[in-house]
Amino acid sequence: MAMGVRICEVWLFARLTLGAVGGVNVAGLGAARPCTMFSERRYDRFTNDYDRRPTSALVWLLCALVAGFVIQMVFERLFLSSFFANAAAFSPVAARGLRVWTFVSYAFLHAGALHLLVNSLMIYFMGREVLPLLGNRRFVTVALAAAAGGALLWFAVHHNIPTPKNPGDVVVVPQLVGASAISLALLILFACFNPNSPITVLLFFVIPVTIRPKYLAAIAIAFDLGGLVFYELPARQDALPIAHSAHLGGVLVAFGYYFLVHRREWRNPDGVAGSGLLPEWLRLRKKPAAIASPKYKVNMSSSTTATPASAAEKIRVEVDRILDKINNQGFASLTEEEKRTLDSAKDVLGGAQSAP
Repeated sequence: MAMGVRICEVWLFARLTLGAVGGVNVAGLGAARPCTMFSERRYDRFTNDYDRRPTSALVWLLCALVAGFVIQMVFERLFLSSFFANAAAFSPVAARGLRVWTFVSYAFLHAGALHLLVNSLMIYFMGREVLPLLGNRRFVTVALAAAAGGALLWFAVHHNIPTPKNPGDVVVVPQLVGASAISLALLILFACFNPNSPITVLLFFVIPVTIRPKYLAAIAIAFDLGGLVFYELPARQDALPIAHSAHLGGVLVAFGYYFLVHRREWRNPDGVAGSGLLPEWLRLRKKPAAIASPKYKVNMSSSTTATPASAAEKIRVEVDRILDKINNQGFASLTEEEKRTLDSAKDVLGGAQSAP
């Protein structure tokens, strides 16, 4: 019995120490068995076969916002210079001087850390819901268009450059900074895509409030409209430093994309004129017209046509493939044929499931 225990100890010791040679053969214990060290083992999860997805446009946008703010602070705090802010901020002087990059670059500057934090949180939470529906390219296009739209509408309100009353007076030229136009555009798009899905927001970062996105978007639009009409247009001195007109410019870009591009492509893949530009949750719902049952039926042999079950299965497989494509590349990557397949599959699969 002691000899058997001793042999087992020797075998285990040989397995642990001599296994790096590539095999162990202890007399009386059978053929050699390969044993590799931990460093030689392949872990498929951590090899080059690991599915490394490219960094999304949302992450790049947030990194660009932080980087722009850091560079701004370096110039202002370390070098005591406003060169970077003046070169990137949007203003009536920049617009008239044809500094076209400022129509977008101003969004990467902020008035402070809190300004950057609020915009970044809004862009992150709204953007992660909108990005899968737009895809990276359209997400970037909408963000840049929202920034440019905010600058244009703000310039329409502040196009007049103040002139000094006296030769020695100092004229303060207004400047536009911040990514609020982008954050408002993403909020509007999220409300258009998910108007009735309840979300919880922290009021003043403390009080949780559950609200539907369409109501949240309506409150934001009403707030900016009121600020534009009662504070920004009259140029009141007691107004808060909020660019309501720039916010509304982003809102207009979001509505324009959703109504003129997204819904037209989704609802009318064949290019047929739609039933209006209002979103579904603002339209009056009409009852679908009754479809008369056919008086005659055509019987066809099973050799020339596929059974309803097999046809539904083929459509289901194709729909799964299209949904995987949307998940990986966004809705914008679909072809016209794939959009038509999704539209037709809704009725075909619904009929197949309800059939006895």
